[in-house]
Amino acid sequence: MASRPSPVGLTPERPCRVLIYSHDTFGLGHLRRARTIAAAIVQGGVAQAVIVSGSPVLDRFAPTPGVSTVAVPPVTKRPDGAYASLDPAIPLEETVAARRAIILRTFDAFRPHLVLVDKEPAGFHGEMLPVLERAAERGCRPVLGLRDVLDDPAWLAAEWARKGAGAVLERFYDEVWVYGVPRLHRPLAGLGLVPEVEERLIYTGYLRRALPRPDPARREPALADGPFLLVTPGGGGDGAALIDWVIAAYETDPGIPLPALVAFGPFLDASVRADFLARIGRLPGRLAAITFDAQIEFLIGKAAGVVAMGGYNTFCEILSFDRPALLVPRTEPRREQEIRARSAETLGLVRVLAQAGGRTPERMAAALRTLPDQPPPSRVVLPGLLDGLGVVADRVRALSAGRPLSVAEAL
Repeated sequence: MASRPSPVGLTPERPCRVLIYSHDTFGLGHLRRARTIAAAIVQGGVAQAVIVSGSPVLDRFAPTPGVSTVAVPPVTKRPDGAYASLDPAIPLEETVAARRAIILRTFDAFRPHLVLVDKEPAGFHGEMLPVLERAAERGCRPVLGLRDVLDDPAWLAAEWARKGAGAVLERFYDEVWVYGVPRLHRPLAGLGLVPEVEERLIYTGYLRRALPRPDPARREPALADGPFLLVTPGGGGDGAALIDWVIAAYETDPGIPLPALVAFGPFLDASVRADFLARIGRLPGRLAAITFDAQIEFLIGKAAGVVAMGGYNTFCEILSFDRPALLVPRTEPRREQEIRARSAETLGLVRVLAQAGGRTPERMAAALRTLPDQPPPSRVVLPGLLDGLGVVADRVRALSAGRPLSVAEAL
């Protein structure tokens, strides 16, 4: 990668400008991670931030002071793993062209010193390549941000080879930030990256979450006034199996000591949600449900235990609020959740209930009975486990000043 000029003229009065790209083809994870990072660097006085996102629920979250958002036309992932425009009347190639144009206009208008790209080195269907080309000409620093686990190493290697992701990473990116710790997983191991790219890799630690400023309009179900278990499949688009299993456990076992609050997620199919609500309605006082809570941190922080699938953001919240957790990971179409959950269980951070062992109500009921007495994650000491936001802020400062990564920082 050719050397590039350093940003100049940055002072506390003229902070670094960071453009955060979040492709958001499925679920809430990418957007929530982008919002967390943007809030941390803006509120810490490190930078100004703009998030470019394709999430269809971008406007469901309260604005973060100092963080601007730009929406691009959303796409969706089909059950077979293929992608399509969220609006079925628009061909995917037209949507991608529109997204690419909006992203490039935003880059030109905002003139960032640093571009933080989430997960996909070239962006969705290569839509970030024009920005990366222009960034190289203007001295803008591109950084690739990765969650702790991407997928099964063999599947990931094939996917990256098909997309040419390794070549894009080698050519354009100054650094790669992995929002996790290597003791849990090394997401790029086995890809055969050249040593020059390996040297740009930084494990930041997980992104610590805190309680947001309360929304005066926010309400909680009465069930949350006392001890309860929180069941959260994240965005909910693939969470029906988990919710069904929990409801069946309560239908079968009246002796589960604590009631459960189910947070469906905004992407759960409406007809499936209606069926679940009917079943929950027959168990008053033992089950309650909400569709979506943009400030779910409050519920996680007060829950006696959390039942989740093991997505990245929920895992960060489990660690941050030190909640006993039962993870029921999906294994298709990606093994990301399963790899994370199994590794975390091995380290003693959570407990896993695999669907492969049989989805009987009795298995889930037994796990729910013991969940409140499970040791919290904090019993395990892992240096740097939740240092992610601080490390990210430090790297933004360093890159905006043009300082190269030291060997000590890379380790």
